[in-house]
Amino acid sequence: MRRLLIVLFFACTACAPPGVQEEAPVNAADVMFLQMMVAHNKQGHELARLAESRELPQKVEQLAAAMRATQATETSTMTTWLLQWEQPLTMDQEAHHAHGGTAIDAQKDLTRLRRTADADFPRELLNALIAHQDDAIQFARYEKGSGANPAALDLAEQIDVARSAQITYMLDLLDS
Repeated sequence: MRRLLIVLFFACTACAPPGVQEEAPVNAADVMFLQMMVAHNKQGHELARLAESRELPQKVEQLAAAMRATQATETSTMTTWLLQWEQPLTMDQEAHHAHGGTAIDAQKDLTRLRRTADADFPRELLNALIAHQDDAIQFARYEKGSGANPAALDLAEQIDVARSAQITYMLDLLDS
């Protein structure tokens, strides 16, 4: 379990100091990455919160709690950076498609999960979280290939590594 928590909170290490150096370059990919991840993390928080109202195996409960904490810290840091860069916190979803982004819509998963029978809920929640974390990996990889800001690039790398490890862990939970 200790290894899991280290992996889950690994992405937070880039989030500790919210400041970004004024002279560091910022491009449109950096801004788009942060805007997409802020919205994405808020939806991930909602998905993980569903775990609070259901009976779940302890490992799934702990995973959901750790994901909420990690994503809350990341969201706070990314929001701070966007404000420092004098950029909007959100962007029209259609604009993301032009830059290689994907639509962020977890509402279908939320609705489906709320209606899922208790016996099926842990498996369905894990599947939704795996898909959600994979989206974060795709956003991070786009940033790593197109971004310019060193702090945003570092965060993208940490998101890629941490979310990949989380997916492996969740797949193992599904197989057990």
